[in-house]
Amino acid sequence: MTGAVSPHATIGFLGPSGTFTEEALRSDPGLAGAQRRPLSSFVHVLAGVADGAVDYGFVALENSIEGTVSIALDQLVFERDLIIVGEVVLPVTQNLLAVPGAEVAQIKRVVSFPHATGQCRAWLSANLPDVQEVAATSTAEAVRQVGEERDPATAAIGTVLAAELYGLEVVAGGIEDHVDNSTRFVLVTRPENGIPAPTGHDKTSIVCFQSSDHPGSLHGILGQFSARDLNLVKLESRPTKKGLGEYCFIIDFEGHVADEVVADCLRDLHTGLRKLKFLGSYPAAGEHGADRRRHADRAWRAADKWIHDLRSTVVPSNKENQ
Repeated sequence: MTGAVSPHATIGFLGPSGTFTEEALRSDPGLAGAQRRPLSSFVHVLAGVADGAVDYGFVALENSIEGTVSIALDQLVFERDLIIVGEVVLPVTQNLLAVPGAEVAQIKRVVSFPHATGQCRAWLSANLPDVQEVAATSTAEAVRQVGEERDPATAAIGTVLAAELYGLEVVAGGIEDHVDNSTRFVLVTRPENGIPAPTGHDKTSIVCFQSSDHPGSLHGILGQFSARDLNLVKLESRPTKKGLGEYCFIIDFEGHVADEVVADCLRDLHTGLRKLKFLGSYPAAGEHGADRRRHADRAWRAADKWIHDLRSTVVPSNKENQ
């Protein structure tokens, strides 16, 4: 993430201390100096931002194995008027944690956040096929519970940081099913705090609500991006909660609302859709794609100048001269 948050600002995150969310917060130099406030759920984090209890919220939005964190995304799409102002991608290593001296063969019960458990499905099936899985509100909460119970037959899936905080040891490390496991976190705030300035490598997130479902409706939306050479990073459909078969589309694409080509695309989408919700323009994690975005912007500016020059030569009609 590019840019820094004031050290006086408060950032709400999924607690207690020791979650992957806190690890991601601490990994970004621009966020590490702010005051961190652990909260009990994604809903409480985002509600705290909307109500002004915290200045920012930091939540997981998607994982490379388990996909979208639906509860966080649905809050942003349907329940809260907040904007994304930054993102952090954290490589995730899952660990089986238990009291000192415990061994894998002893474990009969595993506690963790469901997304974390899902990321370790193959390892659990191979090593603990009959284990009882118990859901917790976060990985750190799971570690905290196991640390308090001190039962050698119960383990948690979580971070090394959480193990240190709650007196557990790593019984098995790196138990995630895929070595390229990573989670995308976003920093959100209230709209009145403003949109970050463009950096040259930005991402914009929107939600498209169709006027009606008809053949070619999605093609019409996507055509706005392909016509302007805007690269889509993510496309996802979500039920609108208003009826079976009614969906909206969440789209992440390269570029910033301050770019003319992006503004032109959003303008046309806003004209043709029942509703277009702007979720934010913000510095994108990673380095790839900046050149393509700049090329698209230059191409649009050249085309705009070309059409402007053509139109400037149009002879006024006789009616206009009368």
